Amino acid sequence: MTVRRAAVLGTPIGHSLSPELHRAAYAALGLTDWTYERFEVGEEDLRSFLAGLGEEWAGLSLTMPLKRAVIPLLDEVSATAASVEAVNTVVFRADGRRVGDNTDIPGMVAALRERGVGRIERATVLGAGATASSALAALSQVCTGPVAAYVRSDARAEEMRGWGERLGVDVRPRPWRDAAEGLDAPLVVATTPARAADHLAASVTEHPGTLFDVLYDPWPTPLAAAWDKAGGTVVGGLDLLVHQAVLQVEQMTGRAPAPLAAMRAAGGTALARRGAPGS
Repeated sequence: MTVRRAAVLGTPIGHSLSPELHRAAYAALGLTDWTYERFEVGEEDLRSFLAGLGEEWAGLSLTMPLKRAVIPLLDEVSATAASVEAVNTVVFRADGRRVGDNTDIPGMVAALRERGVGRIERATVLGAGATASSALAALSQVCTGPVAAYVRSDARAEEMRGWGERLGVDVRPRPWRDAAEGLDAPLVVATTPARAADHLAASVTEHPGTLFDVLYDPWPTPLAAAWDKAGGTVVGGLDLLVHQAVLQVEQMTGRAPAPLAAMRAAGGTALARRGAPGS
């Protein structure tokens, strides 16, 4: 039996749920000869890591800080990944070519559609980091009007404005101190690190729309909990992680559809285990 291998790379990587999700998919699909691991790999080690991979390798999932660093090392990059200069998926073709893609963007769109968010007239993005550009790319497919981006500096404002021009999104930067004003949008996408948006929980509107908070650990965030208590729709980081992983599994294995329910259950179980006393 020939073993097929895949893995997630990045640093730090110990927190990644990708092994649980992909292994659950392999089990559900009956792929007993597939393995999925995690490796601590930084930018300086990426080239040598790729060079050492054998023919048994099917693909890689990439997290920070490798999503941009990998691009020069690939033979082909999809239009989706090129649009945000970020690759989170590498598939090794039979002819040895390395092909990069970004499943975060269609994963965001799929997660929103699953919760009934199809088309909206305006949106808010909290933050301006790497995930924010993917959020803008997703919003280019679901938002018909302006996107208010709440950022901490003029440099970040210009960066978000530039991404908007590139992606065809009407981005209107706003100062971070005014972020509470953006919570009345039909869709709010929080791309900030843990605890950065916690203070906004006290400003959730009486009848909120949809919050997409890309964090998944710890969960729920104070903002997500307040949003849910107010009766709004909440899409979480686990939803994003599962939907983007579904697309990765399909690309790497050639099997579709990937088992969304089994992968989500595995992710939820893993998160619950982390939150258990003594874990």
